[in-house]
Amino acid sequence: MAEQATVNAVMKALESAKKRNFRETVDLAINLKDVDLAIPKNRITEDVILPHGRGRNVHVCVIGGGELALKAKDVADRVITPEELGTIADDKKVAKKIARETDYFIAEAPLMPTVGKRLGTVLGPRGKMPKPIPPGADPSSMIDNLRKSVTIRSKDKMTFHAPVGTSEMTTEDIADNIEAIVKRVASRLERGTMNIASAYIKTTMGPAERLM
Repeated sequence: MAEQATVNAVMKALESAKKRNFRETVDLAINLKDVDLAIPKNRITEDVILPHGRGRNVHVCVIGGGELALKAKDVADRVITPEELGTIADDKKVAKKIARETDYFIAEAPLMPTVGKRLGTVLGPRGKMPKPIPPGADPSSMIDNLRKSVTIRSKDKMTFHAPVGTSEMTTEDIADNIEAIVKRVASRLERGTMNIASAYIKTTMGPAERLM
C-alpha cells in the first residue's frame, strides 16, 4: 500500500487538472542528483511491472516461427514470421509504422542477430529492441507481464519520465505504481533515494505536483 503522502500528491495532481474529453496519461518525472550519467553503467534502463498496469492497452509483437508463432497467435497483438521479417525490413515505412504502434517486441532467441541486423536501425533508437524468448516457449506469461510494464530509461539525462497510469485509474492504484518505479530507480542508484533530487506527478495537460 502506498504512503499517504504519495496518494495525496496524486490526488492533487488529478484534481488540479482540467477535465478533458480524452483519457490523459499520468506521468512521473524523476530528477537525479550527484550521478555521473556520462558513465554508461550509471544509466538506468529497467522494465518495471506495475502493480496495477498502465491503464491502457499495451501492444506486444512476437517475431518468430513454428511453435512460437502458433502459441503467440492468440495472445500477441501481432506475429511476424521469419519469412515476413525481410519484407518488413525492406520497407522502412512499414517498419516504422509497426515500431510506432508497438510498445514491446519479443523475438525467438536464434532470430535476435537477424532482427538486430534488419530492424536495428528502426527499433534501436526507439528503445524497442526485442526481448529474447526460447524457440517454442509459451509467450503468454511474458506478454502478460509486458502489458503491465513500463520502461524506465534515463539515457544521459538527469531528468527522465515514465507513464504510471491514466486519469481514469484510482489515486491509490497510481500511487502504488509510482512507488514501484521509485523503489526500482533507487535500487539502481549508489545512494538510493539520496540520489533523487525531486520527483513530480502530472497528467498530460495538467500542472505538476511535487512528490519528493
